[in-house]
Amino acid sequence: MEVWLPLISEYGFPIVVTLYLLHRVEKKLEAVNQSVIELPEKITQQIYFRNNEQKKSVM
Repeated sequence: MEVWLPLISEYGFPIVVTLYLLHRVEKKLEAVNQSVIELPEKITQQIYFRNNEQKKSVM
């Protein structure tokens, strides 16, 4: 225990700040991940709508 107390007092603040920043970054990474997961579906929808619009304009 004597070894840990100086380490915690010396490095405690940077560890807390690091954990806080990692927590904030994690939320943003989850949003990016969700966007990447939804991207193929949105691209497919765009292609479908463009093809339908092109067919309507040809007729």
